[in-house]
Amino acid sequence: MDRTRAADLATHARVARLATRTPGGQSDLVPITFALDGDRLVTAVDHKPKTTTRLKRLDNIRTNPEVDILIDHYDDTTWDALWWVRLRGVAQVVSDGPLFDDAVDALVAKYPQYHDIIPAGPVIFIEILRWQWWSADTPVVPD
Repeated sequence: MDRTRAADLATHARVARLATRTPGGQSDLVPITFALDGDRLVTAVDHKPKTTTRLKRLDNIRTNPEVDILIDHYDDTTWDALWWVRLRGVAQVVSDGPLFDDAVDALVAKYPQYHDIIPAGPVIFIEILRWQWWSADTPVVPD
């Protein structure tokens, strides 16, 4: 697998995991829906039920914008189809403006579930600084 294939697989995946860092340096990991465009990834706070509107991931990013994203595919029937893509980047929380609008548009275009209830935000906008990937037929490759 090369970077073009890794980017294609990641772009079309439906779910990823976002890791932020707490002020104490611990990882905080959550599943996310996302849209990927080149070296930019966006995700949003959407209508799915949450225990609070004050999300730890947003506070973590405001304190330390370095994040990791893991996108992967697991197939119990054939391990030859396994792959993952790990992205490292710098995030910012955006509540309005052109970055917010572009992020929401990208998410609505990818997920039919957002056609009826558009994410109200805020959004997390991530500039990807490093790509790594692995597949069953390829060793780990840093970019």
